[in-house]
Amino acid sequence: MWAWRKLRSLYEYIVLYGGLLFFAIICLAWSLPASLFRHLLPKRTALRVGRYAIMLVFRTYLFVIRASGLVKLDLTALDALRNEPSLVIATNHPALIDVVLVGSRLPNFVCVLKAALLDNPLLGGGASMAGYVRNDSTAMLMRESGVALREGAQLLIFPEGTRTVRHPVNEFKGGFALVAKKAGVPVQTVFIEASSPFLGKNWSFFDKPVFPLRYTARLGERFEVKGDAKTFAADLERYYREQMTQKQT
Repeated sequence: MWAWRKLRSLYEYIVLYGGLLFFAIICLAWSLPASLFRHLLPKRTALRVGRYAIMLVFRTYLFVIRASGLVKLDLTALDALRNEPSLVIATNHPALIDVVLVGSRLPNFVCVLKAALLDNPLLGGGASMAGYVRNDSTAMLMRESGVALREGAQLLIFPEGTRTVRHPVNEFKGGFALVAKKAGVPVQTVFIEASSPFLGKNWSFFDKPVFPLRYTARLGERFEVKGDAKTFAADLERYYREQMTQKQT
């Protein structure tokens, strides 16, 4: 039994860090040629190809870690959004993997990224080709988000602004509501449920989580932003708190 536990632990570490290394490699393998393709292809073609390629990259990574038997996923609810027109997808943010979970199911989604990530060779080429939104400033975020939505994209935004540190969600910022209101698109709520705080805000990269890891995505209600954006954000935060609390009881 002792030898079995040691082998099991070794396997878990290999899957954990080997999986992250694999993710970095496939991101880089696409990002480098994407840096060139985005200048050679017509803009609309580049956006369409770039977004679809990122979906495939994310899906490939999830397929590999799922095949390990240490990760369980139920993301099929997101498939209902695949052919939807422009909308803002608002979801809670328990871990870094949330973007990968959502993006693996949607071929026309974009998200807001820190400028440092868009300038990073590991992600920058692919993200820029897909038209991901920079958050250098509020004005730039608003402008680029509006452009993406008018062009038909589905925009993923985390209303909390960062990964969750206060259960069940942090205070919601009003920016996502203002983006949706100005673009005239609805806000689709999504709930991500994780069995572990792995890759959360305060999780050490060197801590091994308890396996198997389980991630589930479920759709909530869809809302139109009417009236004040800050009031809408506060109301949506209450909705998330109520829904997530009910799910746990």
